[in-house]
Amino acid sequence: MIGIVGGIGPYAGIDLLKTIYDNTLAKKDQDHLDTLLFSLPSKIMDRTEYLLGMIDENPGYSIAKIILDLEKSGATVIGIPCNTAHSSEIFAVVTEALYKQGSQIKVLHMINETVDFIKIKFPHFSRIGVLSTTGTYKHKIYSNVLKSNGFTVIQPTLQMQEEFVHPAIYHSDYGIKSNSNPFHPQAKENLDHAMAYLKEKGAEAVILGCTEIPLVVTTEQVHGMMVINPTNVLARKLIQHIDPAKLKP
Repeated sequence: MIGIVGGIGPYAGIDLLKTIYDNTLAKKDQDHLDTLLFSLPSKIMDRTEYLLGMIDENPGYSIAKIILDLEKSGATVIGIPCNTAHSSEIFAVVTEALYKQGSQIKVLHMINETVDFIKIKFPHFSRIGVLSTTGTYKHKIYSNVLKSNGFTVIQPTLQMQEEFVHPAIYHSDYGIKSNSNPFHPQAKENLDHAMAYLKEKGAEAVILGCTEIPLVVTTEQVHGMMVINPTNVLARKLIQHIDPAKLKP
């Protein structure tokens, strides 16, 4: 059974669940895979706020507790639809807590799976753009993995990150977290501005490195770049782990 740690953010968890269904071969209800979504946003502190030193509580402890509850409920593999939660500072706490509790559950690593997908699907690409939260940006969560795999990483300038990309996600009036369905046009405008910059700097593909961004950017290409959606990568890996025969081509 697939387990999803929802609530980080809430719509990102729903989007992962939907993407699992969208990528499953099914002709009737019973053909779909059993899936548990625990969406407990009040229990998990903001990941970016933690990484930027704005709060002291590491969200990894709450994430681990939810994973253990999912395991008790029958889940055998876990997806965490939050890129920032995969920072070493948070993810290491999750894995250590699970180990201490004797957990046998498999937790997929969204960042590693995404970079592996690029290597397999687009082996000719060398310059990869990344859009993300400022927590992911400053802690180089994607940059470090991409560089270690031989890619050149292209990101917005710090000024552009703080004035356009992060507000597109977090702004209380128009950010995707406060306006998910439908999203606010300003959020799309901000992201489009940043993606145009990545293309100008030579990016061949852009990773939507925050699980809120795919709620706005839904096309396979943008500004002539391939769009890499980690939520889609994670969904397909979860299906493959449970039953490869159920995975759509």
